[in-house]
Amino acid sequence: MSTAQPLSVHVLGVGLLGPGLPDWSTGRGLLQDPAIWVSAPTVLAPPMRLPSAERRRAGAVVKLSLAVAEQACAQAGIDPHTLATVFTASTGDAANCHALCEALASPERVISPTRFTNSVHNAAAGYWHIATTSRAASTSLCGHDATFGAGLLEAVSQCAAGQRPVLLVAGDVPYPEPLHSVRPLLDAFALALVLAPSTGDASLARLGLQLVDATPGRCDHAGLDALRTGVPAARGLPLLQALARGGRHSPVIEYLDGMALKVDVDVS
Repeated sequence: MSTAQPLSVHVLGVGLLGPGLPDWSTGRGLLQDPAIWVSAPTVLAPPMRLPSAERRRAGAVVKLSLAVAEQACAQAGIDPHTLATVFTASTGDAANCHALCEALASPERVISPTRFTNSVHNAAAGYWHIATTSRAASTSLCGHDATFGAGLLEAVSQCAAGQRPVLLVAGDVPYPEPLHSVRPLLDAFALALVLAPSTGDASLARLGLQLVDATPGRCDHAGLDALRTGVPAARGLPLLQALARGGRHSPVIEYLDGMALKVDVDVS
């Protein structure tokens, strides 16, 4: 089973940050030849685009998401002020979730306003739109292990239907204990794609997206595949490998039970 007509868009920019993958410029070579990739803890830097007050409040998922969004927009050479966004995350602000649970379990049950502000699932999107002074449309999604697939489908659909560029950002960070034991994630990982409906010299690749009844594809390296299955946002690694290696590939991305997303990637 598949959709009759693939949704077609172009990739203008890519962002990447994860274990041993500090950015897309470095990660592209490592994904081409995974034998030289060495996993190392993900390093998060302060989001310098944010005003200082918001920068101090920004949690790990905000730092992670803004880092890859910056990379993708810089490569695309696009003004983020006008760019519609789709942010997708399985965990959201994991440390903040933990702190809220601790506060609610205490006798006082006092919640700080800052923690409450950051508890919403669209916090990362909000910080990005503050940082870029953007009033463009924004969507925030969550779909457990299908979170990346849901975000990809939403972003491609918006891009194709609205005939406008869309920034997709997918990012997850681990929970502290005891939540980590229930929902373990290997490390922080995020990727971003700037998608556009039309071709041009700026296009890095063309994507054709279809819903299919198929088994999700794997990475051809055991460590990368463990990362793929160990972080919901990293379900996008087969797509990133296809973009890194060039040529034509058709990775199958995990989606909801009984469905998957086949992505025809053409890097000319």
